[in-house]
Amino acid sequence: MRRIATTPDWYEPYLISQAIEANGLIHVSGQAGIDEQGRTVSGDFLEQGRRAFENVRRVLAEAGAGLEDVVKVGIFVTDMAANLDGVIKLRGEFLSEPYPADTLLEVAGLAQPDWQIEVEVTALAPSAR
Repeated sequence: MRRIATTPDWYEPYLISQAIEANGLIHVSGQAGIDEQGRTVSGDFLEQGRRAFENVRRVLAEAGAGLEDVVKVGIFVTDMAANLDGVIKLRGEFLSEPYPADTLLEVAGLAQPDWQIEVEVTALAPSAR
């Protein structure tokens, strides 16, 4: 196993790896709409979602991979009814064909009360391509 981390590593204080590479796969921990200091970017769902996907992209880049290597995505939202169209828009902005397998869940809450979306992925490691 190999730990993947960005600089700064906004998850280090919480004893969480941003990602782990194991057996040809990169497992990226859930990424929210936060900046490099761990602050939520705004109250806007799409802005938080874009930042969450950008954070995923940044972690994958540290492992030598990109969003085109994603095989599975998990998207967690706090209000499905209000944000389903936004999730579809985000998928179109950041993911491409063949679209990865996907799980979309509404949750009662995320790690911070102002977070509206969190995105986790599994991607092919460069060694598996």
